[in-house]
Amino acid sequence: MPSNLRTQRRYDHRLRELVQSTGDVQLATQHGVPRSTARGWLTKTNTEVVSLDVLELDTVQLQHEVILLRRRIARLVCLLHLVVIVLKVSGVSIANVRFSDGTVKLQLLRAIDRSRAHLPLRAVLRVIGLSHALYHDWVRDDRCGLDDRPSCPQISPQQLTPHEVNTIRDLAMSQAYRHVSTGILARLSQRLGKVFASPTTWYRLIRTHKWRRPRQRVHPAKPKVGIRACGPNEIWHVDTTLIRLLDGSRAYLHAVIDNFSRRILAWKVSATFDTSATAELLLSASKELASDPPLLLVDGGVENFNFAVDQVVESGLLKRVLAQTEIIFSNSLIESWWRILKHQWLYLNTLDSVTTVRKLVAFYVRQHNTHLPHSAFRGQTPDEMYFGTGSDIPQQLEAARIAARQLRMKANRALTCQTCEASATSIR
Repeated sequence: MPSNLRTQRRYDHRLRELVQSTGDVQLATQHGVPRSTARGWLTKTNTEVVSLDVLELDTVQLQHEVILLRRRIARLVCLLHLVVIVLKVSGVSIANVRFSDGTVKLQLLRAIDRSRAHLPLRAVLRVIGLSHALYHDWVRDDRCGLDDRPSCPQISPQQLTPHEVNTIRDLAMSQAYRHVSTGILARLSQRLGKVFASPTTWYRLIRTHKWRRPRQRVHPAKPKVGIRACGPNEIWHVDTTLIRLLDGSRAYLHAVIDNFSRRILAWKVSATFDTSATAELLLSASKELASDPPLLLVDGGVENFNFAVDQVVESGLLKRVLAQTEIIFSNSLIESWWRILKHQWLYLNTLDSVTTVRKLVAFYVRQHNTHLPHSAFRGQTPDEMYFGTGSDIPQQLEAARIAARQLRMKANRALTCQTCEASATSIR
């Protein structure tokens, strides 16, 4: 560019407006404005000038405005921080919530658009926990009313209409079709001409919307407490369970448990299913009998009804009762012990042979009888209940709990923190 060109000067619009309103050119020329320029202002129309309102405030007003804005920003920051912490602690996320009402989605989209004037979109979506994909889906589906649909009907015209979805819901939750399975009900609705949708679609809608089909079964009343003995050797339970080894072979575990004390009286592990094992266990457990014959609860297995067991019963050592047939109570006491033995101990080890299973069962039976306190006996072990040697255990444990509670309170009261020390100092 030529170096002799003069830079065009610019003047304050307020000075130009003053000259136009008064018609006095001297107001401009005394500030260095050429007279020709000032005369030109008189002939031109006023141009609209966009300016900040704070430019017209004096210093005191600006300082007052800054103080008010700082206070407002501090309050907003505290509220925003509190809301973010509550959302993080509660685990609430918009990504895990379905908005069935399109009005709610529209309100949320408008709030996001307003916040984009001050924050980038990525930051806004990160604060509220909304993914970019879901946000853009909502924006794209805005013309469809933002109803709770998997996609826009114009983009996916093959999806079910709201009327069809409501019809599926009514049929699935209807009392008139509670005897029909979901798959058959989907085909039945096609035969009735109501909804032509596959059973897979029915399953997906029921799972997504968490519809509950009226399939509740009415069970007969069951006893809250099973059969209970009043003393040891009054009621016995005998049963056999199967344990699978790593090589695919099997081990058979037989056991007799006392109802009153939960003590394992006799047990045996064998590699084959021996029907005479029950008779051997009953004879072994009967060696310590000194009272009336116990009542033996058994199930209908062949190991409990055979020639050897019949001879033991006929000898008068015990009385055999078939559970759930001759009495309403089940043989669940020994079944419960099977479950505890397997899941709490056996399945935690490598079951590679019958010998290993025999050693593991021997260890757990010793622990169960002599070491592990039962929840039903207030801290007593099955051996202590069976032999009557632990009658003072509940009182000892209660006294120990009281002493431990007092020591705990004393130790906690001896501890002090900065708040406690400051309070004590202020009181003094």
